[in-house]
Amino acid sequence: MELNHKQELFFEFVKQQHADQKRKYTGEPYWTHVFTVAKIASEYQNDLVEISLGHDLLEDTVCTDSTLESRLLIIGYNSKTTNFIVNGIIDLTDVYTPDNYPNLNRRERKLKEAGRLGNIHPSSQTVKYADLIHNTSSIIKYDKVFAKTYLAEKIEILKLMREGNKSLLKICEDSIIQNHSTLNNFV
Repeated sequence: MELNHKQELFFEFVKQQHADQKRKYTGEPYWTHVFTVAKIASEYQNDLVEISLGHDLLEDTVCTDSTLESRLLIIGYNSKTTNFIVNGIIDLTDVYTPDNYPNLNRRERKLKEAGRLGNIHPSSQTVKYADLIHNTSSIIKYDKVFAKTYLAEKIEILKLMREGNKSLLKICEDSIIQNHSTLNNFV
């Protein structure tokens, strides 16, 4: 995937925000994940690169939605495109976190998050499919014990998150269901 000039500038901002964060299982720079998600999503919808690159900014960095909006405008995105990107990233930011809902257990939080994700913009759902595909591949490879729980949670999400790109949804669903079945038979 080749980034245009604005996308390159935004990607540099994303890298700065994620700074020294590393991927859990591989130790790779965290930005490799968001770039891979952008690559997957952009194969199915070409206006999702920025949302994909920034999909973890508000959740995993100190970046705020106002900082994000300002940066996009400085880079040269118009107001309409900036709003589309910021709203997409907000869509993909977990709401039902332990900090926000300390009285809910993991299962309760994940079910509420699945319900919320079922109502986000179809473009955001498409990015989430790409995110699930990439995360699933890592978890299956490096943490088969946790993968059973993770995949069961993602099956619940996909039951409700049906409005994104249908082709990518099918790939995501097939991967998660197949891996879940395989793990249940062998672990």
